[in-house]
Amino acid sequence: MVDVADKIAYFQAITGLEDVDLCTEILQAHDWDLELAISTFTSSNPPERAANDDEGGGESASHSNSTSRDGQTSVDRLDYPGNAAVQGPGLAWKLITLPYSVISGSIGLISGAVGLGLWAAGGVLSYSLGMIGLGSGSGRNGESSARLVSVSAAASEAMEFVSCFERDYGSVMKPNFIGEGFMDALQRSRGEFKLLFVYLHSPDHPDTQSFCEGTLCNEVLAAFVNENFVSWGGSIRASEGFKMSNSLKASRFPFCAVVMPTTNQRIALLQQIEGPKSPEEMLVMLQRVIEESNPVLLQARLDAEERRNNTRLREEQDAAYRAALEADQARERQRREEQERLEREAAEAERKRKEEEEAREREAREAVEREAVLAKIRQEKALSLGAEPEKGPNVTQVLVRFPNGERKERRFHSTIAVQSLYDYVDSLGCLEVESYSLVSNFPRVTYGPDKLSVSLKEAGLHPQASLFVELN
Repeated sequence: MVDVADKIAYFQAITGLEDVDLCTEILQAHDWDLELAISTFTSSNPPERAANDDEGGGESASHSNSTSRDGQTSVDRLDYPGNAAVQGPGLAWKLITLPYSVISGSIGLISGAVGLGLWAAGGVLSYSLGMIGLGSGSGRNGESSARLVSVSAAASEAMEFVSCFERDYGSVMKPNFIGEGFMDALQRSRGEFKLLFVYLHSPDHPDTQSFCEGTLCNEVLAAFVNENFVSWGGSIRASEGFKMSNSLKASRFPFCAVVMPTTNQRIALLQQIEGPKSPEEMLVMLQRVIEESNPVLLQARLDAEERRNNTRLREEQDAAYRAALEADQARERQRREEQERLEREAAEAERKRKEEEEAREREAREAVEREAVLAKIRQEKALSLGAEPEKGPNVTQVLVRFPNGERKERRFHSTIAVQSLYDYVDSLGCLEVESYSLVSNFPRVTYGPDKLSVSLKEAGLHPQASLFVELN
């Protein structure tokens, strides 16, 4: 069975309350029914205890908020924003653990924002289609059938508070309370390197109206708050406002606080302002908080700037490394391409060399074969001429002059054909060409193919003839 100490510890962990006596009283009021006590505490309608505390009597509680049970401040160092430890200012800072429901409430804002964006995009599309006659139609009384996707409960409560505050106290000069949940406002203050000004609104408290009209809406005070703080307000009648009043242990109203984010879902409580205060008193307190917190905010800003510079430096180094790597890769690619080109050219040159060598060898073989054929032809033609006849009346004396000036002379029977003269020239092997003609000068006669079968006597070459070789 769970003992009393365990129930108190579990109730503290769930609700975020740190006051053991208050937790004990709440559990006793619910006959130590842990589930019923937690359900009552986290319900949207706050218990009567908060309203009863409005009437005052919280001086001892206010004193206990700034010190722990042994009289010492709860923290003298804090982490903001990140993990760098910074020495706190002279104020008695206190770490406050936020209830889980406040932390998780900001998640709904994200999903709500996504839904709002989708709704807006759908509305634009529907309107565009309607303009060209393709719309899906309108609802009753011309109203669009589209419905706005709701935002998170925490953001809805914050926007409702801002709307009611402007309705009751005017919208011209006031702290610019943002319509976001507490955790989102806290993150905004972290991003802007400002403190978070928190106002918890108790609508039924007798001092609330005069405090809002005379102090919060004071022109000088509102301008100072808007310049130096991110402002968030919430009604203790709403769920998040009630839970924050418990976390901050608000025992007297009107209640204001100045907080800053730390780590592990905690906030540093820098200043509590309880009960009605004049604008001058508020300004003095807030100015002191700003002055004493400036070193922390400045250090946070410097740390963030250093992180940005380091990130930018890393990005520049990474970009330079990538550029150098790409340049190295490009040079390596060029080197490979040049090497491949040289290898291709060397292979092509080797191929051509082999082809030329093979061609020379082939030409040499063909020349040898051709010479052998010609030698055989010359031999055959020399044999076909027979022996040179002796001089006589039927013998023709023929003189042949070659282009190189060489002369050859031989006797032939006058009855043989002119073709025998060509065979004689061929048998000598003095010409390197195969196409030529035998020509006489006076008169100039070419003994071409049409006269090859004519006898020397009939061709007018008897008893003697002088011919020269004319290359074709």
